[in-house]
Amino acid sequence: MAKARQIRTAYLFLAPAVLVMLAVVLYPFVYNVAISFSNMSLYHLRDPQFIGLEHYKTIFLETEIWGIFGKTIVWTAVNVISHLTLGIGLALLLNQEVRGRAWFRALLILPWAMPQYITALTWKGMFNYEYGAVNLLLKAVHLPAVPWLSNETWAFIAPIIANVWLGFPFMMVVALGALQSIPKEMYEAAQLDGANWWYQFRRITLPMLKPVLAPAAVLGTIWTFNNLNVIWLVTNQGEPADKTHILVTYVYKAAFHYYRYGYAAAFSIVIFLILLSFVVYYMRIQKEDA
Repeated sequence: MAKARQIRTAYLFLAPAVLVMLAVVLYPFVYNVAISFSNMSLYHLRDPQFIGLEHYKTIFLETEIWGIFGKTIVWTAVNVISHLTLGIGLALLLNQEVRGRAWFRALLILPWAMPQYITALTWKGMFNYEYGAVNLLLKAVHLPAVPWLSNETWAFIAPIIANVWLGFPFMMVVALGALQSIPKEMYEAAQLDGANWWYQFRRITLPMLKPVLAPAAVLGTIWTFNNLNVIWLVTNQGEPADKTHILVTYVYKAAFHYYRYGYAAAFSIVIFLILLSFVVYYMRIQKEDA
């Protein structure tokens, strides 16, 4: 009886958390799946009709979508690789015994500590053609001003620069924590064997960082793939002429600018399946390596 009472008590304590999860995770997901098979829009808000897989067919048959998907891959790959490269490089520097190391750490973590929307709007102002700090700096070194927000290519590069600045501190903190857990005796033994810095980095540092950085890279990939704020705010909602969209900004505009709720719901399911496939593939690779 005592054990049964303990089990009931445990379920009683778990119940609020389960109810919250059902309310904020499961129900919205199920509802999203349901309306993805309907023609729900601003005109059919109260009387949506079941249309089956029509939205999914439209998504995969639109040639424009494949271009946006390609930009999303480029956006994600460039950002994650830059975050990892800068994060590991700065972590290696901060792991050294240098004067003012604590101040450098605090300074370099500022981009991560600031709210994304404030940073994005700040960078948008800095990319202004006439008065932005970036072009003023280019002019100061006798280089031509760049049409950051009016040219399709530069308007796509601009939010990448902003997001790289925002994201590298997370990887830096993760890498720095992993570096400080590596026993110094391993480096001392390698130095006694005559190993140079590059050999130590490849044979000791990177293998010891991999178990920590691999999950961080997966999280960074998912966050970046679904990063709406930076590219939406810096490019002023996908401008010029909707040429700088990634998948998530395209879905957001379809839902809240064009009120195509059923279409946007179907598209969000497609994005979910893409990311789910990526995570499953990663877990399979990890299982094979283990």
